[in-house]
Amino acid sequence: MSDPLKVSSIGTQPVRLDGPNKVRGRAPYAYEHEVEDPLFLYPVQAEIARGKVVNLSTAAAEAAEGVVHVLTAQNAPALKDTEDGELAILQSPAVRFRGQYLGAVIATTPEQARSAADLIEVGYEREDHDVQLRKDHPGARKPQSGGGDVTEGDFDAAFAKAEVSIDTWYSTPMEHNNPMEPHTTVAKWDGSTLTLWTSTQGVHPARTAIAPVLGLDPEQIRIISPHVGGGFGSKGVPHADMMLTAQAARALPGRTVKYAVSRQQMFSITGYRAPTLQHIRLGAGADGQITAFGFDALSMSSHTKEFPEEATKPARMMYAGEHRRLTQRVVPLDVPVPSWMRAPGEAPGMVGLEIAMDELAVACGIDPIELRVRNDPQTDPDTGLPFNQRRLVDCLREGARRFGWAARSAQPGTRRENGWLIGLGVASSTYPASRQPGSIARIRRIQDGYQVTIGAADLGTGTWTALTQVAADALQVPLEQIQLQIGDTSLPNATVAGGSTGLASWSAAVLAAAQALHAEHGSDPAVGAEAQGEAKKNPAAEKWAMHSFGAQFAQVRIHESTGEIRMDRMLGVFSAGRIVNPRTARSQFIGGMTMGLGMALHEKSVLDPRFGHVVNHDLAEYHVPVNADVPDIEAAWLDEEDPLAGPVGARGIGEIGIVGAAAAIANAAYNATGVRVRELPLFGDAFLPQ
Repeated sequence: MSDPLKVSSIGTQPVRLDGPNKVRGRAPYAYEHEVEDPLFLYPVQAEIARGKVVNLSTAAAEAAEGVVHVLTAQNAPALKDTEDGELAILQSPAVRFRGQYLGAVIATTPEQARSAADLIEVGYEREDHDVQLRKDHPGARKPQSGGGDVTEGDFDAAFAKAEVSIDTWYSTPMEHNNPMEPHTTVAKWDGSTLTLWTSTQGVHPARTAIAPVLGLDPEQIRIISPHVGGGFGSKGVPHADMMLTAQAARALPGRTVKYAVSRQQMFSITGYRAPTLQHIRLGAGADGQITAFGFDALSMSSHTKEFPEEATKPARMMYAGEHRRLTQRVVPLDVPVPSWMRAPGEAPGMVGLEIAMDELAVACGIDPIELRVRNDPQTDPDTGLPFNQRRLVDCLREGARRFGWAARSAQPGTRRENGWLIGLGVASSTYPASRQPGSIARIRRIQDGYQVTIGAADLGTGTWTALTQVAADALQVPLEQIQLQIGDTSLPNATVAGGSTGLASWSAAVLAAAQALHAEHGSDPAVGAEAQGEAKKNPAAEKWAMHSFGAQFAQVRIHESTGEIRMDRMLGVFSAGRIVNPRTARSQFIGGMTMGLGMALHEKSVLDPRFGHVVNHDLAEYHVPVNADVPDIEAAWLDEEDPLAGPVGARGIGEIGIVGAAAAIANAAYNATGVRVRELPLFGDAFLPQ
């Protein structure tokens, strides 16, 4: 076989292979798979934040037209494994958060199911609830998982002696994933096999998660998900909606049950980014060199299941500092379960850190880029390992050149245009470069090329296209001769599309399968010849600190009279190894940057402490960026390969685009006005005269 690094397709940018079918409506998403005579589910959800159900009257619902079954804790089968509190639904009368599933109505039409659900009467025994994250919360504790605290040197003494210091609190709000395709599951139980057509970022990981809960062997579950309409982390693990639909299907053997989570229901069921409070203390010499680095983070979690939003993650390895103290704490509350949201930990953690770095630059009278250059470590401060490719400075320098940073005024509030104050800001980006072992690809020679099968996922990220490019180069044939199959547990195992690991992990399996095919059957295999290969653990990860880096630049304008803030232009420059498909990569980068713009200026889930629910729970009131908010956004990358990352030389790009974007905008707002805002999102009233 030819050297897998000898390429002809990788690096080119063919249009998305799945694009024509998507625009013609021929690429079925979970809810659109054709099934015979389906039933429809509508849930019953708790209207209190804490307590228990003392009465649940279903008689009227059961008698309603079209109703086939009403599922509640009174008649739901016992689950085998209830360790995962999020999935252990309908097992007791306890209510742990508002919006928790109490049951479901299954009927012959969606309208009948919803109407009957309104007929169910629920009586509660209420208990006092607590849904507010605060600095002094007595329930704060170390998370059960994560990197743990960091203590090096004598932070207190070094901070006290520092010539320049920053001692400030920052905060990021609760934010919700809102993929265009809602979470959807279509389920059928035939008495021995449970088939789920569902919207997930990983068919095999989802099966592994739900099988023990249901008391089934994984081979008794088939999950089908060839096309996913966005996920951003929220579909990375199964949530209660998938379990509810599976439970309903098992209660009705032979019938197919469909459930599409409504936009409003997503705000209590399918995960979110937990709010964080970040106390950052930086001590430095007059030259800007950091001598004391303190970062104490607090994040919301749930009594139902812990999920820590580890804001200290990027601080552990981002900048040098001889004396360091980093702590992460979580506060379990009576709220829904937080979960993955694009770049969990890094996205909120770099908000506080990168604004603090900007504040330190101002305090030292040093250009913000130069300050970052002076504190750029050569080895990982967390592990002591050398970096695989730490090209943060290159990204900062190249971005400054492209963005026109030299024209920026260091004095805030000095650039005005027709009543608008103009400012420029910068922030760094980083994300771990990981590769998951365990994915398996199978390649079979067919009449007109090769069939490549692997249970990977495409969330709109371009997997259908990029993985086909990898396979074409591995087999040294044109793209047209590759027939790719993904998104089904009947295919070989694949790891989750999460943590920016998807393509790097799956491509390693495809390359291994191609090598095995040629080793076993020669360079021109006969029709019917096949082989498979598995992605192994990356040995470089034990000897090198594996990360990607980038630099974010933003220009904003803020109206002097109204405080209205608008983004003029953004630029991101990234170091992410080999870019397999520039077209889909650019889409990923600018998608992340746009989501960072949403963090900075729009997104905030407003939790009413009286009732424990998010009040702006739809896209009318939960604001996300639209085209008018993004007049000019550009992503670029350094021309490079990273052989330590894997045989393709590529690192993940799905998440680094969001990291640092919000901080760059916040720093630009300070440069425009001289007003430092440390709480996201940035609202216009912060910039009005006080």
